[in-house]
Amino acid sequence: MLTTLRIKHLALVADLTLELRPGYNAITGETGAGKSIIIGALNLALGQRADRTLIRAGADSCAVEAVFDVGSLRAPLTTFLDGNGLEPCEENQLVIKRTFTVAGTNKQFVNGSPTTLSTLAALGEWLVDLHGPHEHQSLLQPTRQLAILDAFGKLEPKRDEFAALVRERTRVESEKAALIVDEKTYAQQLDLLRFQAREIEGANLQPGEDEHIEAEYGRASNAARLLELSQQATALLSENDGALLTQAGTLGRVLQDLQRVDASAQSLVSLQEQSVSALRDLQGELSRYVDSVEVDPGRLHELEERLNLLHGLKRKYGTTLADVIAFGTEARRKLESLEQRDTELARLNGELQKLDGELLRVGQQLSSERRKLIPKLGKAVAKELSALGFEQSKFDVHLSTQSAIGNRQSAIPLSGLDTIEFQFAPNPGEPARPLRSIASSGEMARVMLALKTVLAAEDDVPVLIFDEVDANVGGETANAVGEKMKHIARNHQVLCITHLAPVAAHADAHFVVTKQLRNGRTISEVELLGKAGRIDELARMLGGASTAARRHAEALLK
Repeated sequence: MLTTLRIKHLALVADLTLELRPGYNAITGETGAGKSIIIGALNLALGQRADRTLIRAGADSCAVEAVFDVGSLRAPLTTFLDGNGLEPCEENQLVIKRTFTVAGTNKQFVNGSPTTLSTLAALGEWLVDLHGPHEHQSLLQPTRQLAILDAFGKLEPKRDEFAALVRERTRVESEKAALIVDEKTYAQQLDLLRFQAREIEGANLQPGEDEHIEAEYGRASNAARLLELSQQATALLSENDGALLTQAGTLGRVLQDLQRVDASAQSLVSLQEQSVSALRDLQGELSRYVDSVEVDPGRLHELEERLNLLHGLKRKYGTTLADVIAFGTEARRKLESLEQRDTELARLNGELQKLDGELLRVGQQLSSERRKLIPKLGKAVAKELSALGFEQSKFDVHLSTQSAIGNRQSAIPLSGLDTIEFQFAPNPGEPARPLRSIASSGEMARVMLALKTVLAAEDDVPVLIFDEVDANVGGETANAVGEKMKHIARNHQVLCITHLAPVAAHADAHFVVTKQLRNGRTISEVELLGKAGRIDELARMLGGASTAARRHAEALLK
């Protein structure tokens, strides 16, 4: 549900925070008070193009922020956010913010992460349906209508089965397309793959080999210098006239003489003996190191060639030896597949034939179930339309089915073999026309309301907004509209902008929009009404503050 809508510097709004309630929220007010600004702000938050002329006079920028509680949202929101590099929701709160400036700069954020308008629009598809002369009228889209019909009949499992078969068919088609090439291209691919596979296999690569070779090459290339330095160290330690071991021996004799004079100098003698022992250990290690250093130009050449080979393979096939080895494995697999092209093509064609048969079977089952549902849906919607003032209207669903799977020029839809169109004739004697062709916004809104009433339990969109649902409505029909809103609000959050008291009286929460003059500037404000305030507002909507109007308002609330 939409919990908070904050608007700053948009049209007549200076700074407004609207805290909405669960269930049915009615929004009323005088014409021109700014009710449409609320709808416009929400549209901006959900990706609609920004009009800089809407920025309040004197302000440099405008900001809209919408907070949704998505705890019960059925759509895969977590996956969507992660896939688009957006921060996850904290405590089930989805925060959408949109700003735009006089200079034309647009910025939009989801949970604090910058994003694109198309991402906001995609989120809007899941979060809000806005009915009236505005956007987000998803029920007008044939694909959405088909999904609604399936939800009405609980056909999603069969639909998912069909979609899984389509995805598998697409995968097999891709494999087949990779094999079907002209002979020249086929020969070139074979040559290239053979070269790549042989080059990598011939190198007899071992994971991590390059690091070991580089270390050995570093020692071998510096062998002469290493030998020179280690021999210098050996000479300083034991071979020169003033070698450290010779000096240490002389020092030991002096310290022994010192001990004979002063017995407490024994510790100094011990330390000297330990030093001599350490120097002899060093002498031994140096000797072994000198023996290990081998100046071998032949081995150095071998290492250099091996390193050049490894580096060359990594430049061609991957940044690491593991990548090169994986590339070689895949090249060998592709080569074997191409070399057995005829066998592979026969296998893939057999798979496609089997999949086409399964798709046709499941698709026809799905089509049959849908055709059985259409009369039930039409009857249910007609009943709701009758209560909304269309006693002799006609609602129908036109469904057409593709008869073949193979040799299609276009991709197979995941939804099945059918295309669908909701059709409506508001007056007797008129032919039913596609719902999207209805010119009257009042008719459109009431048809949507009837559909939403029938499909309220199945529709996944959590927030429904109705604007101008009361156009050309009065009397008992107005009361019926209010009842429908209340009914839909059992499963959704409903926002309804209305001019009719009977429609507003059914609301769980009633907000009024007013214009105020502050410091010489006109601003729009929104107030949540208590019981007394609701009576005053309903009385105004009924014609004034007369006693009769107030009694009528009280009766409507009861």
